[in-house]
Amino acid sequence: MRAAGRLAALLLALAPAAAVAQTPHPVVQSQAPGDVAVTVYRAPYRSSGGVDPDWPEGFAFIAETRTVDLPAGIAMLRFEGVAEGLLPETAVVSGLPDGVIEKNRDARLLSPAGLVDAYLKRRVTLQRTDPGTGKAWRQDAIIQAGPNGGVLLKTAEGYEALGCSGLPERMTYGGVPKDLSAKPTLSVLVESDRPRRVTIQLLYLAEGFDWSANYVADRVPDTSTLAMTGWITLANGGVTGFPRAQLNVIAGKLEKQESDGAPEADAAPLVLQCWPMDITSTHPLWQLPPVIPIRGSQGGYVGGEITVMARRRAEIMQDTPLAVSAVSADYLAQGEDLGDLKFYRLPFRTDVAAKQQKQVALVTKDAVRFAPLYGAYLDGGPADHIAPAATMMRIRNGAADGLGVPMPAGKVTIFEAAGGERLLVGESVIGDKAIDERVDLNLGDSTGVWVRSVEQPAPRKGAREWEVTISNDGAEAADVELLMSYPLDPPPTDWERRGAYWVWRVQVPANDRLVRRFRAREEE
Repeated sequence: MRAAGRLAALLLALAPAAAVAQTPHPVVQSQAPGDVAVTVYRAPYRSSGGVDPDWPEGFAFIAETRTVDLPAGIAMLRFEGVAEGLLPETAVVSGLPDGVIEKNRDARLLSPAGLVDAYLKRRVTLQRTDPGTGKAWRQDAIIQAGPNGGVLLKTAEGYEALGCSGLPERMTYGGVPKDLSAKPTLSVLVESDRPRRVTIQLLYLAEGFDWSANYVADRVPDTSTLAMTGWITLANGGVTGFPRAQLNVIAGKLEKQESDGAPEADAAPLVLQCWPMDITSTHPLWQLPPVIPIRGSQGGYVGGEITVMARRRAEIMQDTPLAVSAVSADYLAQGEDLGDLKFYRLPFRTDVAAKQQKQVALVTKDAVRFAPLYGAYLDGGPADHIAPAATMMRIRNGAADGLGVPMPAGKVTIFEAAGGERLLVGESVIGDKAIDERVDLNLGDSTGVWVRSVEQPAPRKGAREWEVTISNDGAEAADVELLMSYPLDPPPTDWERRGAYWVWRVQVPANDRLVRRFRAREEE
């Protein structure tokens, strides 16, 4: 009896300690940052081309400053409103008195899929419509499986998939579980020896951002100059916005390894698989991520024919700002070197809103000189081949030519005035261009300058010979560049060598043609 009494007393003494051990730590909510800086990096594989606002594949480095009140002891500090694509392994929290014990990326976001997942094995109410009478009625059910792969319910009649009869049907819930957050959240377990108010900084990388440059050029009438405006086009594909942020962008190709622990999309669409009343009109249309081709720097001429339909032209005219827009230097992004990368800082605060694409001014130049040019390739193909040359504008990115600034990769849209109207004449894609580098703008196929190559009988074994005819049907002389990949025999002494190509630069008079024969040795 004495032993039993001592055991009971021991259990009674231990009970408060056990209760304390099981008590969860107090939660401290950090609702929003007091200050934030967002630095956006382009999609690592892409050196040119535009941004897909529905599927941004770049990332951002985000620095947030927050003020929180910590209690004494261990507490769970929750940062609400972090970027949806936060990579938890990159998160760093500084300014805490005794450091961080652990970090957690809370992925249970308030969404249709999140509600279904939170109510697994729990009771919900179905509101359904009788297909015969059209009257609504309610039915109790328990969610047995979901949301991935479809929602399986258990009712008084048995098990069934969530039916899709084409009539109104929905599930209602008794409430929202406390662990579901309406905003993406990062939580850290911290410890403080006393209550205190601290200012901390949260640093992390997040996916779901991207940016590119867009240039708008208007040809100044009766001159060989362009008025050019460059814009930073930025996309935030997440559900979190950052008001009054210090916005920066990084140009250049950055090596970044894919993260093995990247979080799954929090607000994933709820997949409803209908059975057995399945009809195509009842399926919701969920947008799939588009296939985005890897685009390299287009330094050549032949980039495919540019076809501008009336609808597309109207979209360009509506969405493209005028190049000759007075943008004060105080509002242009300021560039500086960051190793081999280029760092651009906006000199003012701006909102990086959720699900938004926005533009901010990068550069304005009102007299950029260009040279009209036609270009073509000769690098194999049929024995008798004829094709139009590419209509081009060549710009030397130098201060003496009215430009002289680093040009991040992007798209250039060119307009000309005709009959008092501003008309689109072409679009071109460029890679990153340094100061004093050549910038070639491909405006599409020429209608008046053509290049024909006809292979001739070989004069001797191990050699090839062909005749090239360049015709110009225009009223003015045409400067033409013909790039040839053949090992010419003999090698020309006064031609430019550009990579693997020989460059033949020639002027073809108006309404005339030029014929020349070339010989090349067979490559061993």
